[in-house]
Amino acid sequence: MVWCMSSCDSTSDGPPARASLPEASAPCADPGIGLYLHIPFCKTKCHYCDFNAYAGLGAWHARYVAALRREIALAGERYGPLAMRTLFFGGGTPSLLPPEAIAALIGDARRHHGVRPGAEVTLEANPATVELAGLRALRAAGVNRLSFGVQSLRPHGLRALGRDHSAAEAVASYEQARAAGFENVNLDFIYGWPGQTLADWDADLDAMLALRPEHLSLYALTVEQGTPLARLVAQGRVRPADDDLCADMYERAAERLAAAGYRHYEISNWARPAAPGGPALACEHNLVYWRNEPYLGLGCGAHSCFGGRRFWNVLSPQEYVCRVEQGLPVAAGGEALTPALALAEEVMLRLRLDEGLDFVAVAARHGADPRAVYGPALAELAALGLLDLDAAGARLTLRGRLLSNAVFVRLLPAA
Repeated sequence: MVWCMSSCDSTSDGPPARASLPEASAPCADPGIGLYLHIPFCKTKCHYCDFNAYAGLGAWHARYVAALRREIALAGERYGPLAMRTLFFGGGTPSLLPPEAIAALIGDARRHHGVRPGAEVTLEANPATVELAGLRALRAAGVNRLSFGVQSLRPHGLRALGRDHSAAEAVASYEQARAAGFENVNLDFIYGWPGQTLADWDADLDAMLALRPEHLSLYALTVEQGTPLARLVAQGRVRPADDDLCADMYERAAERLAAAGYRHYEISNWARPAAPGGPALACEHNLVYWRNEPYLGLGCGAHSCFGGRRFWNVLSPQEYVCRVEQGLPVAAGGEALTPALALAEEVMLRLRLDEGLDFVAVAARHGADPRAVYGPALAELAALGLLDLDAAGARLTLRGRLLSNAVFVRLLPAA
């Protein structure tokens, strides 16, 4: 972790005139653009987490918010109003910030980036970090979608994952969100945690279906290098569920959620219709990513992709704050997207969705027909039962979703 230099040890009276932003080839006013704001703070760091998140930095919250507000304004000057379709507060645990800070950030995003009236505004929250009055304040500020990191409602599952809330607290937070007026709520769950059985997963599915949120994100536990969980696994102290059991859990979820009226619209995501026969309440912000549309990310470690470039900010929240306060660049790097890489990413991202890959639409966008570039690979994947392939496009089968990495590796451009 990089800490501030001595010249940044005390809170400044105000930011310098300008902190440099990365260059993009042109402003982008695509109607699909999304704005992401990264909030890196957590009460505790979970065993499995390798996100850019940090515990024990409460003293930095106010300075970080001030720096993020400054970057929002600077990006507005650099790129002009981008008519943002979505706004997403990710982390970390954005719900650790006071509602008035979230309200100020939303106001800045609307003022400097044209976040549209009625736009989807999502805030990630952990159970037990919110209460009814604060949730009402967030709703009044313009947050209209909450995403709760529940992960499990089994007490031993929460312990295995190192979560700091109880199942009862998770349910209470969800019920408070409903009382505060939230009508679009996502719940995150993890399967494959150490010691989990299929009966445990069925119990979690029972619980989530009883709550009936608009959206569910279900992720297989991944042992990421450098995390406490990885060290425990390497020491032989814990063992995550094996691949066959995880596959059974995934198939069980797909079957039960379909029967309950949820649409399996992305590999790990399900949404139910807003009304009988109506469209599913998919996450509009994440669809920006999966449809390979442009997005702007602000805050420490945030990534952006538009104007033919991908670029990202410094990871450390302290370094990020100090750079903004001193008028220094916050960008840590960037790269131009080659035509081959841009096409490959489009194909792989589109295949994550149930709508799949439309050959004509992708060819019109990239000037290259996926059938010409990937014909043999697509045919092989279809023969293996991983793709449904026809003249119009391609879609992952259920088996293909289970083995999506094996699909995507065949579509990477040659080095």
